[in-house]
Amino acid sequence: MLELLCMIPFLPFAGFVILTLIGRRITDRLAALIGAGSVAISAIITFVVGYNFLVLPPAGHPYTQVLWTWMRIGSFTPCISFYLDPLSLIMILVVTFVGFLIHLYSVEFMKGEEGYSRFFAYMNLFVGSMLTLVLADNLVLLYLGWEGVGLCSYLLIGFWYKDPANGRAAIKAFVVTRVGDAAMAVGLFLLFTNLGTLNIQELMGLASQKWPIGSGIAAAAAVLLLGGAAGKSAQLPLQTWLPDAMAGPTPVSALIHAATMVTAGVYLIARTHVLFTLAPAVQTTVAITGAATLLLASISAITQRDIKRVLAYSTISQIGYMFLALGVGAWSAAIFHFMTHAFFKALLFLGAGAVIIGLDREHDMYKMGGLRKQLPVAFWTFLIGSASLSALPLVTAGFYSKDLILWQVWASDRGSILLCAGGVAGAFLTSVYTFRMLFLTFAGNATSQVTRKPGPLMKIPLITLAVLSLIAGLIDIPATLGNLPTLSEFLHSALPPVPMSHANPLIEGKLQFITSLLALVGIMFAYRIFLHSPQHTGRAEEIKRSPIATAIHCFLFQGWNFDLLYDKFIVQPFVRLARFNRGDFIDFIYTGIALFIRSFNRVLSFTQSGKVRWYAAGLAVGAVILIGIAEFL
Repeated sequence: MLELLCMIPFLPFAGFVILTLIGRRITDRLAALIGAGSVAISAIITFVVGYNFLVLPPAGHPYTQVLWTWMRIGSFTPCISFYLDPLSLIMILVVTFVGFLIHLYSVEFMKGEEGYSRFFAYMNLFVGSMLTLVLADNLVLLYLGWEGVGLCSYLLIGFWYKDPANGRAAIKAFVVTRVGDAAMAVGLFLLFTNLGTLNIQELMGLASQKWPIGSGIAAAAAVLLLGGAAGKSAQLPLQTWLPDAMAGPTPVSALIHAATMVTAGVYLIARTHVLFTLAPAVQTTVAITGAATLLLASISAITQRDIKRVLAYSTISQIGYMFLALGVGAWSAAIFHFMTHAFFKALLFLGAGAVIIGLDREHDMYKMGGLRKQLPVAFWTFLIGSASLSALPLVTAGFYSKDLILWQVWASDRGSILLCAGGVAGAFLTSVYTFRMLFLTFAGNATSQVTRKPGPLMKIPLITLAVLSLIAGLIDIPATLGNLPTLSEFLHSALPPVPMSHANPLIEGKLQFITSLLALVGIMFAYRIFLHSPQHTGRAEEIKRSPIATAIHCFLFQGWNFDLLYDKFIVQPFVRLARFNRGDFIDFIYTGIALFIRSFNRVLSFTQSGKVRWYAAGLAVGAVILIGIAEFL
């Protein structure tokens, strides 16, 4: 059954091709059946392949399926081939299953929208590209999937292209991530010129054999790959595109944030972990980047009014936790949090979509409120997702994965108290902005009337994801609560265990208690400020109206003004340089060629007089000249 592996990415691609060719000539129902059905079958095949991989593992454990040689350039012969191991299996299980639930939700959410079949075509291409990325056995094929998800993000963020703001957001996402993509491409060239291959497993083996720890070449390659990962996963300093990506339809936001694209950077670093192990300084940079990103994004999330932008900054922050784990060598913990995050973040985005569509496209949380009774399914599932995001202790999946990250950051040989403190502070901030969002949206007095309630196709994904957001964490239970690290042990054949010289169950228990207490304190803080005490809210608004507080709030609301910084110091200087350099020497050459061609054209145009006698004379003179040349030369 492992031979069916190639069908997993093939089916979404097939759905894309069919919808592209005949999408305009078929009904919306058939378009939805093709779009959602192709991903559903892909998910079923993934479970079948995964079951066979677990029960009857292939010799050597990983499984490689070579389909054909892609290109042949001397000794460079990359193939279209897929590599299945525990890491890629976890990734494709999440991508196909969560991707199917989002497709199912979209069938109802996008009903009546112009470009219905086009939407599903793009979504299928998105899922197929992500599956290609995570299954690729070489970095060339991985890069193809990498660019594929970048293209799809542009198409889907700008899906409602008639609004210029959506087009600008799509272009911004495409351009900002292209910075990282360019760095990654240079990194691939560097690896190939030094090691002679881009097959991932061969590459990692040769790197560990030829390069010592601290190697400059390994560090350069790791930095360039980190640039690509930071761009796709919206980490500092390339995080600015993600909040604006909320211009796309809500299912697009769920797919980008939960199962595809933003997790591609996490996968890339985990898959090439050997390079980062050989470059300790770069690996530490990964951890620092993650810690700084999660704190900055959490603080910005507290100031947002748009419910989807809160979730966007939340995604940046949670990916920061994954980078923090990767940076200290906690590879399995990062993938564990990727899995739980996919469930509760998809749930929160789809719940937000139910609210937005129910209030006739309203995004402002301050214009919501009191929706608990009008949208009960959305409320209870959103509450579960919020609890999991806030890592509510013992009963949510987010608690187990986030706890594992913080503990391993503390205990790892590469960890530190400062990095752990950053993660703990982020846990408090997460619970504050998450329950602020919940209280403003669902609690208090009703200020708006729901005009459209979610139907079965929207409720089923919400309920399914809510269940997973509660129980998925039980797949990896810490030592203090029973010691059942099933997922971590499963991943150890693909990812090495974290070296922990500071492991102490007593300290682990204390850390769990502190983070759990901070999560509960954050919830109570949000409750007191935004729901329970109107005078506190009024006092907060009064403070916010002071000039200094207004400036700080605006600064944080604008995402720490990174866009302004880039505009002032990169975009505008580049535009001025381009204008100044408009008439440079290189342009003069091409301008001169064009001038010569135009002048020669004017001269030749005089010969087109329309007089037959002159044409005949010209032919005669030309014939005489040619005969003379032939005769004398």
